[in-house]
Amino acid sequence: MTLTARAVLKANRLFRDLPDPTLDQLAGLAVRRSVKRGQRIFAEGDPGDSLMGLISGQVRISATTPAGQEVFLNLLESGDSFGEIAVLDGNARTANAEAVTDVELFVVRRVDLMALIGREPRLAAELISLLCKRLRWTSDLIEEAAVLSLPARLARRLVKMAEEHGSSVAGGLELRISQAELAGFLSVSRQVVNQQLQVWQRKGWVEVGRGRVLVKDAKGLAAVV
Repeated sequence: MTLTARAVLKANRLFRDLPDPTLDQLAGLAVRRSVKRGQRIFAEGDPGDSLMGLISGQVRISATTPAGQEVFLNLLESGDSFGEIAVLDGNARTANAEAVTDVELFVVRRVDLMALIGREPRLAAELISLLCKRLRWTSDLIEEAAVLSLPARLARRLVKMAEEHGSSVAGGLELRISQAELAGFLSVSRQVVNQQLQVWQRKGWVEVGRGRVLVKDAKGLAAVV
Protein backbone atom coordinates (compact mmCIF):
# COMPACT_ATOMS: atom_id res chain seq x y z
CA MET A 1 0.00 0.00 0.00
CA THR A 2 1.15 3.53 -0.75
CA LEU A 3 -0.06 6.74 0.82
CA THR A 4 -1.03 7.96 -2.63
CA ALA A 5 -3.30 4.98 -3.24
CA ARG A 6 -4.97 5.36 0.13
CA ALA A 7 -5.49 9.10 -0.32
CA VAL A 8 -7.08 8.53 -3.70
CA LEU A 9 -9.43 5.87 -2.35
CA LYS A 10 -10.33 8.04 0.65
CA ALA A 11 -11.40 10.79 -1.74
CA ASN A 12 -13.40 8.43 -3.94
CA ARG A 13 -17.19 8.74 -3.62
CA LEU A 14 -17.67 4.99 -3.44
CA PHE A 15 -14.98 4.10 -0.94
CA ARG A 16 -14.50 7.15 1.29
CA ASP A 17 -16.96 6.00 4.00
CA LEU A 18 -15.37 2.58 4.46
CA PRO A 19 -13.72 1.81 7.82
CA ASP A 20 -10.00 2.53 7.81
CA PRO A 21 -8.92 -1.15 8.02
CA THR A 22 -11.05 -2.01 4.97
CA LEU A 23 -9.75 1.04 3.11
CA ASP A 24 -6.18 -0.04 3.85
CA GLN A 25 -6.84 -3.51 2.44
CA LEU A 26 -8.43 -2.07 -0.69
CA ALA A 27 -5.56 0.36 -1.19
CA GLY A 28 -3.22 -2.60 -1.18
CA LEU A 29 -5.09 -4.02 -4.18
CA ALA A 30 -5.25 -0.82 -6.25
CA VAL A 31 -2.98 -0.43 -9.27
CA ARG A 32 -2.46 2.95 -10.93
CA ARG A 33 -3.00 3.28 -14.69
CA SER A 34 -2.54 6.17 -17.12
CA VAL A 35 -4.66 6.60 -20.27
CA LYS A 36 -4.07 9.18 -23.00
CA ARG A 37 -6.78 11.47 -24.30
CA GLY A 38 -8.98 9.77 -26.90
CA GLN A 39 -7.98 6.23 -25.94
CA ARG A 40 -10.59 3.58 -25.21
CA ILE A 41 -10.39 2.26 -21.64
CA PHE A 42 -12.75 -0.62 -22.32
CA ALA A 43 -15.45 -1.49 -24.85
CA GLU A 44 -18.82 -3.20 -24.77
CA GLY A 45 -18.28 -6.94 -24.68
CA ASP A 46 -14.85 -6.77 -23.04
CA PRO A 47 -14.36 -8.97 -19.96
CA GLY A 48 -15.55 -7.33 -16.75
CA ASP A 49 -12.33 -8.09 -14.95
CA SER A 50 -11.75 -4.92 -12.92
CA LEU A 51 -13.35 -2.02 -11.06
CA MET A 52 -11.97 1.43 -11.86
CA GLY A 53 -11.85 4.75 -10.05
CA LEU A 54 -11.02 8.08 -11.63
CA ILE A 55 -8.13 9.94 -10.04
CA SER A 56 -7.95 12.82 -12.52
CA GLY A 57 -9.31 13.75 -15.93
CA GLN A 58 -12.64 12.98 -17.57
CA VAL A 59 -14.10 9.73 -18.90
CA ARG A 60 -17.08 9.44 -21.23
CA ILE A 61 -19.39 6.44 -20.94
CA SER A 62 -21.30 5.45 -24.08
CA ALA A 63 -23.22 2.57 -25.64
CA THR A 64 -23.72 1.42 -29.21
CA THR A 65 -27.22 0.96 -30.61
CA PRO A 66 -28.14 -2.03 -32.84
CA ALA A 67 -27.92 0.38 -35.78
CA GLY A 68 -24.31 1.15 -34.87
CA GLN A 69 -24.90 4.65 -33.47
CA GLU A 70 -22.89 5.64 -30.41
CA VAL A 71 -25.02 7.15 -27.66
CA PHE A 72 -23.31 9.11 -24.87
CA LEU A 73 -24.57 8.14 -21.42
CA ASN A 74 -22.47 9.91 -18.83
CA LEU A 75 -19.42 12.06 -18.16
CA LEU A 76 -17.26 11.07 -15.19
CA GLU A 77 -14.70 13.08 -13.25
CA SER A 78 -12.27 12.67 -10.37
CA GLY A 79 -13.90 10.76 -7.52
CA ASP A 80 -16.21 8.68 -9.72
CA SER A 81 -16.08 4.87 -9.99
CA PHE A 82 -17.14 2.84 -13.00
CA GLY A 83 -17.17 -0.70 -14.35
CA GLU A 84 -18.92 -2.03 -11.25
CA ILE A 85 -21.77 -3.91 -12.98
CA ALA A 86 -19.60 -6.25 -15.02
CA VAL A 87 -17.05 -6.69 -12.26
CA LEU A 88 -19.73 -7.84 -9.81
CA ASP A 89 -21.66 -10.23 -12.05
CA GLY A 90 -18.62 -11.46 -13.97
CA ASN A 91 -20.21 -10.84 -17.37
CA ALA A 92 -19.06 -8.67 -20.25
CA ARG A 93 -18.90 -4.87 -20.16
CA THR A 94 -22.24 -3.21 -20.93
CA ALA A 95 -20.82 0.10 -22.18
CA ASN A 96 -17.75 1.83 -23.61
CA ALA A 97 -15.41 4.02 -21.57
CA GLU A 98 -13.16 6.55 -23.32
CA ALA A 99 -10.71 9.12 -21.97
CA VAL A 100 -11.91 12.64 -22.84
CA THR A 101 -8.68 14.08 -21.42
CA ASP A 102 -5.46 12.49 -20.21
CA VAL A 103 -6.64 10.29 -17.36
CA GLU A 104 -5.22 8.71 -14.21
CA LEU A 105 -7.10 5.69 -12.86
CA PHE A 106 -6.84 3.17 -10.10
CA VAL A 107 -7.78 -0.38 -11.02
CA VAL A 108 -8.83 -3.21 -8.69
CA ARG A 109 -8.97 -6.68 -10.24
CA ARG A 110 -12.25 -8.57 -9.93
CA VAL A 111 -10.65 -11.63 -8.35
CA ASP A 112 -9.08 -9.50 -5.62
CA LEU A 113 -12.21 -7.40 -5.07
CA MET A 114 -14.50 -10.43 -4.73
CA ALA A 115 -12.15 -12.01 -2.19
CA LEU A 116 -12.16 -8.78 -0.14
CA ILE A 117 -15.97 -8.52 -0.32
CA GLY A 118 -16.14 -12.02 1.17
CA ARG A 119 -14.15 -10.80 4.16
CA GLU A 120 -15.65 -7.30 4.49
CA PRO A 121 -19.49 -7.07 4.46
CA ARG A 122 -19.33 -3.26 4.70
CA LEU A 123 -17.72 -3.14 1.25
CA ALA A 124 -20.56 -5.23 -0.16
CA ALA A 125 -23.08 -2.78 1.32
CA GLU A 126 -21.32 0.19 -0.31
CA LEU A 127 -21.32 -1.57 -3.69
CA ILE A 128 -25.05 -2.33 -3.37
CA SER A 129 -25.64 1.35 -2.65
CA LEU A 130 -23.70 2.30 -5.78
CA LEU A 131 -25.70 -0.15 -7.91
CA CYS A 132 -28.96 1.36 -6.60
CA LYS A 133 -27.76 4.83 -7.58
CA ARG A 134 -26.90 3.54 -11.06
CA LEU A 135 -30.38 2.00 -11.35
CA ARG A 136 -32.05 5.28 -10.37
CA TRP A 137 -29.87 7.12 -12.89
CA THR A 138 -30.87 4.67 -15.64
CA SER A 139 -34.55 5.04 -14.72
CA ASP A 140 -34.20 8.82 -14.97
CA LEU A 141 -32.76 8.48 -18.48
CA ILE A 142 -35.64 6.26 -19.58
CA GLU A 143 -38.21 8.62 -18.09
CA GLU A 144 -36.51 11.61 -19.67
CA ALA A 145 -36.55 10.06 -23.14
CA ALA A 146 -40.16 8.90 -22.85
CA VAL A 147 -41.78 11.95 -21.26
CA LEU A 148 -39.82 15.14 -21.92
CA SER A 149 -39.69 17.20 -25.11
CA LEU A 150 -36.32 17.80 -26.75
CA PRO A 151 -35.95 21.36 -25.34
CA ALA A 152 -36.73 20.03 -21.86
CA ARG A 153 -34.25 17.15 -22.24
CA LEU A 154 -31.51 19.49 -23.45
CA ALA A 155 -32.22 22.03 -20.70
CA ARG A 156 -32.20 19.33 -18.04
CA ARG A 157 -28.93 17.88 -19.31
CA LEU A 158 -27.26 21.30 -19.51
CA VAL A 159 -28.28 22.25 -15.97
CA LYS A 160 -27.17 18.92 -14.53
CA MET A 161 -23.84 18.90 -16.36
CA ALA A 162 -23.17 22.51 -15.42
CA GLU A 163 -23.76 21.70 -11.75
CA GLU A 164 -21.55 18.60 -11.82
CA HIS A 165 -18.84 19.51 -14.34
CA GLY A 166 -19.06 23.25 -15.01
CA SER A 167 -16.32 25.74 -14.19
CA SER A 168 -17.36 28.93 -12.43
CA VAL A 169 -16.41 31.89 -14.64
CA ALA A 170 -17.60 35.45 -15.08
CA GLY A 171 -21.21 35.25 -16.19
CA GLY A 172 -22.05 31.70 -15.19
CA LEU A 173 -20.92 28.08 -15.38
CA GLU A 174 -18.80 27.04 -18.36
CA LEU A 175 -19.02 23.58 -19.87
CA ARG A 176 -16.19 22.42 -22.11
CA ILE A 177 -18.36 20.39 -24.45
CA SER A 178 -19.14 20.56 -28.16
CA GLN A 179 -22.58 20.68 -29.70
CA ALA A 180 -21.85 17.35 -31.38
CA GLU A 181 -21.17 15.81 -27.96
CA LEU A 182 -24.38 17.29 -26.56
CA ALA A 183 -26.24 15.80 -29.51
CA GLY A 184 -24.65 12.45 -28.74
CA PHE A 185 -25.99 12.56 -25.19
CA LEU A 186 -29.52 13.13 -26.50
CA SER A 187 -29.36 10.90 -29.61
CA VAL A 188 -30.30 13.77 -31.93
CA SER A 189 -28.50 15.70 -34.66
CA ARG A 190 -26.06 18.52 -33.98
CA GLN A 191 -28.25 20.85 -36.06
CA VAL A 192 -31.22 20.32 -33.75
CA VAL A 193 -29.09 21.08 -30.68
CA ASN A 194 -27.63 24.17 -32.34
CA GLN A 195 -31.07 25.55 -33.23
CA GLN A 196 -32.27 25.22 -29.64
CA LEU A 197 -29.10 26.72 -28.19
CA GLN A 198 -29.44 29.72 -30.52
CA VAL A 199 -32.97 30.31 -29.18
CA TRP A 200 -31.69 30.29 -25.61
CA GLN A 201 -28.71 32.44 -26.50
CA ARG A 202 -31.08 35.14 -27.76
CA LYS A 203 -32.92 34.92 -24.42
CA GLY A 204 -29.61 35.40 -22.59
CA TRP A 205 -29.75 31.99 -20.90
CA VAL A 206 -26.63 30.54 -22.55
CA GLU A 207 -23.64 31.68 -24.54
CA VAL A 208 -22.37 29.34 -27.22
CA GLY A 209 -18.74 29.15 -28.33
CA ARG A 210 -16.46 26.70 -30.07
CA GLY A 211 -16.32 23.58 -27.89
CA ARG A 212 -18.02 25.34 -24.99
CA VAL A 213 -21.41 26.33 -23.60
CA LEU A 214 -21.73 28.99 -20.90
CA VAL A 215 -24.83 28.49 -18.77
CA LYS A 216 -25.78 32.05 -17.77
CA ASP A 217 -29.30 31.47 -16.41
CA ALA A 218 -29.79 28.01 -14.91
CA LYS A 219 -33.18 29.03 -13.50
CA GLY A 220 -34.42 29.94 -16.98
CA LEU A 221 -33.32 26.54 -18.30
CA ALA A 222 -34.82 24.75 -15.31
CA ALA A 223 -38.16 26.42 -16.01
CA VAL A 224 -38.20 24.71 -19.43
CA VAL A 225 -38.04 21.33 -17.68
